[in-house]
Amino acid sequence: MKLLFISLGCDKNLVDTEHMLAMLTKDGITLTNDESEAEIIVVNSCCFISDAMEESIQTLIDMGQLKETASLKYLIVTGCLAQRYADDIRRDLPEVDAIIGTNAYDEIVNTIQHLVAGENGDVQKPLTGLPDNFAGRLLTTGGHFAHLKIAEGCNKHCTYCVIPSIRGEFRSVPMEELLAEAKELALQGVQELILVAQETTLYGVDLYGQKKLPDLLNQLSKIPGIRWIRLQYCYPEEITQELIDTMASNPKICHYIDMPIQHANDWILGRMGRKTSAEDIRQKVKALREAMPDIAIRTTLICGFPGETEEMHQELLAFVDEMEFDRLGCFAYSQQEGTPAAEFIDQVDDDVKETWVAEIMELQQEISCDCNQRLLGETVDAFIEGHVADENAYVARTYRDAPDVDGLVFIQTNAELMTGDFVKCRITGSYEYDLIGELL
Repeated sequence: MKLLFISLGCDKNLVDTEHMLAMLTKDGITLTNDESEAEIIVVNSCCFISDAMEESIQTLIDMGQLKETASLKYLIVTGCLAQRYADDIRRDLPEVDAIIGTNAYDEIVNTIQHLVAGENGDVQKPLTGLPDNFAGRLLTTGGHFAHLKIAEGCNKHCTYCVIPSIRGEFRSVPMEELLAEAKELALQGVQELILVAQETTLYGVDLYGQKKLPDLLNQLSKIPGIRWIRLQYCYPEEITQELIDTMASNPKICHYIDMPIQHANDWILGRMGRKTSAEDIRQKVKALREAMPDIAIRTTLICGFPGETEEMHQELLAFVDEMEFDRLGCFAYSQQEGTPAAEFIDQVDDDVKETWVAEIMELQQEISCDCNQRLLGETVDAFIEGHVADENAYVARTYRDAPDVDGLVFIQTNAELMTGDFVKCRITGSYEYDLIGELL
């Protein structure tokens, strides 16, 4: 049977997708990118914010129509929407044939077998332990980089977030399993590992009684073929001096960190359930930059959290201006059913949220432009990501750029390069978010 897989949401969800794809192909199922010929469609869904949930629901509705117009026989939903709203899906989306929860994706093959046999394919498992990833991964990222999910779930219970209820409490993947997976990825040609989890900085506390991320980084760096190791989803209060020292001293670890802070007003941070303050964040940024002057720091902000005032927003703007984060994403607060923040009575108007987001991003554009101009004349290593159509130029990423969320370097050259090639280039020009370089 031919199967089409649609993966929505974050890169952590994508890792689950790649595990499922490996299981499916090992079972003999043929994959297709053509929805008109697919007999099975699997949608790995997201519901972290309202827009993501709407996209997941609309995708299921659109795919379900293929039962009438194409070859589709079975529509399966997995992921966060399937975990959180299984009853609603079963009631309101009759086109869906099976629902698989977040901790049960290793049942994907069994679910299809049940459907073919005319049986119920729904499966949910307790949010404890981890799925069995016996089949490995089928990479969808082009082959030269891959995300390595080092833990599942979260213990933070921020007041705006549904993750603990749909992914469970924090559960680290045993180090020996991660090292085995990373070695296999390296054998497939992966040169960059991007470590992801709901929170990477707490890795190991549940299994080993202490934070083991520095140890994991050092072990991963010993794997032949791995050039870069990149850290994402690092909560500022959990970043230790040991971790900073490891990043600074190990040449394979990118001087890059994704450190979501969400806000800089202490009252808002407390109401969000965050375990940090503006001064704590300020000191953490200082420590990172003192150890690694060339570090690129990415962060994420939420605008319009319940109770936020114009004065608090101005405080956030001033903090962003002071910190000069190299990379920054900003989102309007989204009410999530079942979270404490959704019940707060002092919700902010949507128009105000969007205005605040625009103001933050306008400021960040200026900061990013200044940061890029400082790189003029610098020589950097870069991964080739692809060729620019009809031009003698290639798209590349430096250590400062995580895929899909950060900037790019456009390298002009007549040389013939391949995706995944590792090159040196000199930065010759800059824009707000992207750079221009020449091949050395």
